[in-house]
Amino acid sequence: MAEFIPVPPFDLVVFGATGDLSLRKLFPALLHRFVDGQISPRSRIVGAARAELDTDGFRSMLREGRAKFAPGVKADEAKFEEFLGQVEYVRLDATAPAGQWAPLADALADGDGHVRIFYLSTAPSLFVTIARRLAEAGLATPTSRIVIEKPIGRDLASAREINDGVGAVFDEHRTFRIDHYLGKETVQNLLVLRFANMLIEPV
Repeated sequence: MAEFIPVPPFDLVVFGATGDLSLRKLFPALLHRFVDGQISPRSRIVGAARAELDTDGFRSMLREGRAKFAPGVKADEAKFEEFLGQVEYVRLDATAPAGQWAPLADALADGDGHVRIFYLSTAPSLFVTIARRLAEAGLATPTSRIVIEKPIGRDLASAREINDGVGAVFDEHRTFRIDHYLGKETVQNLLVLRFANMLIEPV
């Protein structure tokens, strides 16, 4: 039986929190980890997006998203509401000047030294802008991490521009590049496709 080790309290900010990826993948995955006891009750999850919502409205969106995208997550209503109690929402335009990022700074105040993770579920064109704004607003602490999803640019030049721009704020060891499609069944079964396919194996 798998053993789930709790992680220290953290603050997670999801940019693009009202998007399809967040509702379909990220928040159901976080709920899984919460149900398994890996997320401390002292951890905070902040959704940030341009949508005109407040925290209650965002939580309602997550309820609808769970019913649609994650009905199989084994969590009773009380446990799910406990999870939602750790979720806040901040309305924020990622391109706004750093001076307008006060609501996010307020949401992260009194973090007791928590590690901050900034998950950019946004268009790649916003990666560098968000990283710079985080620095300008004083939110990129020495223990902060940033997570960016592929596609990281559209070609070599734009990929280098993004990596250099993000790297100017977050050291390489604090930058995580991921591809959620690595969890797709097709990718997981590449070995089967390669070695057990009568059409592909001969070539």
